Amino acid sequence: MSTLPSSLAANFEVRHLSVPLPQPYDQARAHFNELVPVLDQARFEQLKSWEAVVEQVRINAPHHFMRYWEGDVTAAMTGSGSAWKCTSYLMGNHVIAERMYRRDPVAMLYAPLRVVIHEDRTGSTRFELDQPSTLFASRRDPEITSVGRELDGYVAALLTALGAGVPAELES
Repeated sequence: MSTLPSSLAANFEVRHLSVPLPQPYDQARAHFNELVPVLDQARFEQLKSWEAVVEQVRINAPHHFMRYWEGDVTAAMTGSGSAWKCTSYLMGNHVIAERMYRRDPVAMLYAPLRVVIHEDRTGSTRFELDQPSTLFASRRDPEITSVGRELDGYVAALLTALGAGVPAELES
């Protein structure tokens, strides 16, 4: 009878970013949905090679990201007494993710990225996510961390396309 290896635990620091968006909530969501298209899973499943996947991602993710999942939190909380406007997303790019996955499958804990667009207490719209480079640095692999920094740049470019300011932490 074999024994399982002992459990491991590690602590690491993650930077959370909360960025104001210039548009009201519904317009900001619509703009985000235009810039980050839905993943066409059926189309990707028809592709016969990784090269075809890479080409399809290039076409389907003009800002380097696709939406893998979208959850209307507002609708899910109807009747709860909570009146927030909020949508949660998983956005990513499996061609980029593969560069981390090939080194460590545990990097998929953070890919795709989790994003929330919501209306805050003042009625302003905010874009929230944990900074990719800080998430992927937890794997303690310089190549994975480098991909995380690349994702920081893509998030910065997406924020610019959304008309938002870019936090200095994404530009370093």
